[in-house]
Amino acid sequence: MPSESRPATGRRHPDEDRPGTGDRLDDDHFPAYTMGGAAELVGATPGFLRALGEAGLIVPTRSEGGHRRYSRHQLRLAARARELVDQGTPVEAACRIIGLENRLEESRRANEELRRAAGGPGPDVSET
Repeated sequence: MPSESRPATGRRHPDEDRPGTGDRLDDDHFPAYTMGGAAELVGATPGFLRALGEAGLIVPTRSEGGHRRYSRHQLRLAARARELVDQGTPVEAACRIIGLENRLEESRRANEELRRAAGGPGPDVSET
């Protein structure tokens, strides 16, 4: 009973060297969304996404044809920026706020890991 996906001739399947589709579907940083699709999902315009790129919040991957491609992670950042802009925050300030929020979250995670490693108490409830 053969368990390999290769044909019995020993030739390789054309997709054999490509990363698994499941790997890409699970990858939060895989650039799967076109600009139009990304803008639609975020509820923004392509110009808004370009502005976020100019501000340095998200840097889309470029396809071989030069088209912008966005990941789910980048779309979450764009959606957060849109929330802030909808509340009246300028785009550049929104990008800075999101950067600071991300740094704060990273610091909290690092502190929690250090607490666990030291055998100390869990996070203070007032921190959240």
